[in-house]
Amino acid sequence: MRPAKETLTRYAVLLLGAAILSFGLFNVHSQSGVTEGGVLGTTLLLHHWFGISPGVSEFVIDVICYALGFRFLGKAFFKYAIAASAGFACFYMLWERVGPVLPDLSGQPLIAALLGGVFVGVGVGLVVRAGGASGGDDVLALLLNKFTKLTLSKSYFMTDAIVLALSLTYIPAGRIVFSFITVTLSSFLIERIQRIGAPCAAAEQGA
Repeated sequence: MRPAKETLTRYAVLLLGAAILSFGLFNVHSQSGVTEGGVLGTTLLLHHWFGISPGVSEFVIDVICYALGFRFLGKAFFKYAIAASAGFACFYMLWERVGPVLPDLSGQPLIAALLGGVFVGVGVGLVVRAGGASGGDDVLALLLNKFTKLTLSKSYFMTDAIVLALSLTYIPAGRIVFSFITVTLSSFLIERIQRIGAPCAAAEQGA
């Protein structure tokens, strides 16, 4: 009974993290123009230029990344990563149906950057704490770390920086500064929450 309860708790934390992450991306990032790096930023980029819902693009990109991760990094994280991505897709589409529930922060980019960073940091942090992957960003960073001399932190920064640079095609340079604030804050929160949940995340590594 205990393993079953722990598994249910783990999935509940994963879905809670996915819900918080998708809520922040829809209500803060998408509405204010403050973007993210990595896969999250890519979904916002695709949404702006092609009208593709992040709920769809996030899932597709993550599946591709997870396939690479399954091939090169093993399968221990796979089931939780897929659960988190599916949860994100479902919750994002739910928020789209509900519509924005927070005030428009497009005129207050600093507040949007800080609030968005909190949503992303807490949401991703909970997913990682539960032993899952927050998205394809994790897989890409791990692959860069595995096959290059880059540290894991530099691997994350590289993926974020590339996407933020591409985001200059639709976001003024002045606003990209706020995106870096979001990335910095969210990275800090993810690390803090991951440390708090290290015992939980460490469990079932061989599952």
